[in-house]
Amino acid sequence: MTRPRARDLGLPFPGTPGPLNAITDIPGVAVGFCTLTDPSVKMRTGVTAILPRPGTEPQPVWAGHYALNGNGEMTGTHWINDAGYFLGPILITNTHGVGAAHMGATRWMIGHYAEYFENHHAWAMPVVAETYDGILNDINALHVQPEHAIAALNDMHTGPVAEGSTGGGNGMITYGFKGGTGTSSRCVTLGGQDYTVAALVQANHGIRPWLTILGKPVGQLMPDDAEASAEMGSIIVILATDAPLSGLALRQLAKRAAIGIGRGGTPGGNNSGDIFLAFSTANPGPMPQFAPPLTLRPELNIELLDNLYMAAVQSVEESVVNAMIAGEDVTAVKPLGRIYHAIDHERLRAIFSD
Repeated sequence: MTRPRARDLGLPFPGTPGPLNAITDIPGVAVGFCTLTDPSVKMRTGVTAILPRPGTEPQPVWAGHYALNGNGEMTGTHWINDAGYFLGPILITNTHGVGAAHMGATRWMIGHYAEYFENHHAWAMPVVAETYDGILNDINALHVQPEHAIAALNDMHTGPVAEGSTGGGNGMITYGFKGGTGTSSRCVTLGGQDYTVAALVQANHGIRPWLTILGKPVGQLMPDDAEASAEMGSIIVILATDAPLSGLALRQLAKRAAIGIGRGGTPGGNNSGDIFLAFSTANPGPMPQFAPPLTLRPELNIELLDNLYMAAVQSVEESVVNAMIAGEDVTAVKPLGRIYHAIDHERLRAIFSD
């Protein structure tokens, strides 16, 4: 069943999205999922995979990282902070699945970039991030295994991106509603050139009273009878662009994800891991150890990036709402039997039709 998205319900998000309004509006970016659901063993979890660059020849992916609140994990970020790039895919899963996903991604990279690993002293340091799905999934059962990460990587494709209870977003809750995977994009012109900025989120954050959508107090208009008193989740934001940016500029872009999620009402609670990564598909080239001593890469002037920053804010804000709108009613495993509902489309439509 094709579920509506925020714009289908008449929510007037600002900015101009790309053709798919998704992270796959960035040419070459592919997304895949392995979704694991089996109520008989209290399993509702999975793995999401993002590949910035196609092909079997490894190339650096220029990137920047920022953590608004560090109660979570994103592997590989120490190297990104030092070198300004990473190699290979990004995976998002649940908190206890990071190790399994990392092993699966490493196996996939060794096979996918076989010549590189066979003929050089190469190392794999995949980016793996997580949010906690222990309310809707028996997280201690360690359902996620390396083969599930490999399945998500083998599923990667360009084109439309499935939202809501897909991949790592399968067991996630957003502002007390069923949440999960969401995506959105924005088109920007800078210096006479057209660029795209896009986001993919794994949204598992916020409590109902905080929820604000485009300035309207939706959480107060749709109260939760058993609302949580404190935030228990996290949000991972992956920002992608085809604009040529430096590592410093990409870190600055990643920071703007904090404003995007803040527009939804969250203050970045203490129990939330709000961790963001921005990457650029521009400037393909050899791995740095194979490059000449002097390398030249075009980069946009960091003084002129405000429109890119706004595009990041807008795409993150809309991605979170898309994740909720794609949700469906799900029964919790802890506490057993509580139902976490999808956001009511008709009530939401009515709020924005007034």
